[in-house]
Amino acid sequence: MLITNLTIPKVTEDMLSEVTQFIKKTVQNSKARGVVLGISGGVDSAVTTGLCVKALGKSHVLAIMMPTSFTPKSDISDAISLSNQLGINLLNIPVKTLHHSFINSLKINDKFSDLKIPAANVIARIRMIILYWYANSEKKLVVGTGDKSENLIGYFTKHGDGGADLFPIAHLYKTQVRMLARLLGIPDRITSKPSSPQLYPGHKATDEIPVDYDVLDPILYCLYDVKMSKSETAKKLHINLETVKKIQSSYQSSKHKRQRPGKIF
Repeated sequence: MLITNLTIPKVTEDMLSEVTQFIKKTVQNSKARGVVLGISGGVDSAVTTGLCVKALGKSHVLAIMMPTSFTPKSDISDAISLSNQLGINLLNIPVKTLHHSFINSLKINDKFSDLKIPAANVIARIRMIILYWYANSEKKLVVGTGDKSENLIGYFTKHGDGGADLFPIAHLYKTQVRMLARLLGIPDRITSKPSSPQLYPGHKATDEIPVDYDVLDPILYCLYDVKMSKSETAKKLHINLETVKKIQSSYQSSKHKRQRPGKIF
């Protein structure tokens, strides 16, 4: 097998134009009045928001901030600052009360410490419900903010942040999203911020994903874009084979999250 290029493609103005046209056509074809999306103060939601404004104009973009009791103040400040920079309408809807009501209704408080991940996923699904409430009531579409890196390893909540009508950056790796952020003029403090879904106190993406994105993205690119084997990928990137195997395992075990539900017929 001849390998000529192991470099993840750089983001260009042409790619930026393609994404904004995709957003514009999707909204037009659905006869929607605009879009709704969650904004967290992180790079994925910042870039997606910027793309939507560029494609549709600020009056057609509604951003919703949905903090928890443990959301860092810096994230809230960054979300507000970016919304002001883009000139869009921003709603602040805390999810603490809704989340506690759900947990209390199921009477699982005494088991809560053993159910950290299921409880965390409830937060993501509450956020999805809030977004769809506003989308349905205002005849808009929900825009997802997930990127290709997280999609390929299943690092998203099914029917949570994985629930949306369109995903403008789902074809871009995290490193490409950061490139795109700079093209859009997103502040460096957001662009370089460590990724976190903020679903439990101190939550960081690197606590759960096999390796950080600067290592993850080249591995994914070699395995699923260049179509290299695990051993070729490890050798070419000078990475431990076990790490590559772990990432491929994440891809395989999360296939159900990227597919429509299976049916017998």
